[in-house]
Amino acid sequence: MRNDRLLCALGLCAKAGKLITGTPMICEALRQGRPRVRLVIAASDNSENTAKRLRDRCAFYGVRLVVAEEDGASLSDAIGKSGRVAAAAITDEQLCRLVEGALEKNNINTCK
Repeated sequence: MRNDRLLCALGLCAKAGKLITGTPMICEALRQGRPRVRLVIAASDNSENTAKRLRDRCAFYGVRLVVAEEDGASLSDAIGKSGRVAAAAITDEQLCRLVEGALEKNNINTCK
């Protein structure tokens, strides 16, 4: 089931410039601590290696990880990127609350 609220919220985060996309950039932002990552949304069709990398890094740095029902192509369409996006990280507290509200509407469980 497609979560249009989540996709719209991610699009808003991207327009505001408060979104980091791609596993390497997210892992680097987590390591550096700037900008502070508040929430990571992962695509449902990630490889096992990518999923484990995100899960381990988010657990180590104490950041919540949510595996969305959408695939990487849907996430990339929502945020205006070409190709496929494995994950997106939100760096703004208020926008993070907006995304969490969209997730609660569909009762999506977080991994942490």
